[in-house]
Amino acid sequence: MNLAEVDASAWAELEGAAADPQSAFRYLNLCSVDAYGRPQARMVVLRRVDAARRVLEIHTDVRSPKWQEISANPLVTLLGYGPQPKVQLRLQGLAELHGPASECATEARSLLPQSTRNTYVGGPPGDEIGELPASEGGIADADGRAFLGVLIFRAETLDWFQLRHADNRRAVFAYDHLGALTSSRWVNP
Repeated sequence: MNLAEVDASAWAELEGAAADPQSAFRYLNLCSVDAYGRPQARMVVLRRVDAARRVLEIHTDVRSPKWQEISANPLVTLLGYGPQPKVQLRLQGLAELHGPASECATEARSLLPQSTRNTYVGGPPGDEIGELPASEGGIADADGRAFLGVLIFRAETLDWFQLRHADNRRAVFAYDHLGALTSSRWVNP
């Protein structure tokens, strides 16, 4: 594959993952920095991809630590690995946050199945709950509408790495603020 094909295939993988819950790239590691300067990483679900603009959409609870971390420092890294064909995608860029009252979050919520909406019902992420509740009855925000936020990630770089039997391959791509490819090159793995 040449560099243009590698770039196209990486973004095609991500686009496919947003629609396919079985895709390895559906679940990405989102890395941010906390208030103490410590790196933080957690798995997130890829919801939508606009390959032409190099934009990924992720949903999160606005009460989560990552929401606060990204509010303070929007520079984040997304990392994914697909066992076939042994490809790692590391994207670095800026995250834009859209709160529950935003048009973006309202639209995103309307597209989610009820089972996914239910993940935003209850107390803040990380809070102690004691015993697990037997049912969801009696929760103040029964539909979770007030807590669903949307993170729009705009890739500035993509570091593509493929493990191979004899010769690993690695390429680095850079994009402008509109998503246009500004540079690409092969680098040592």
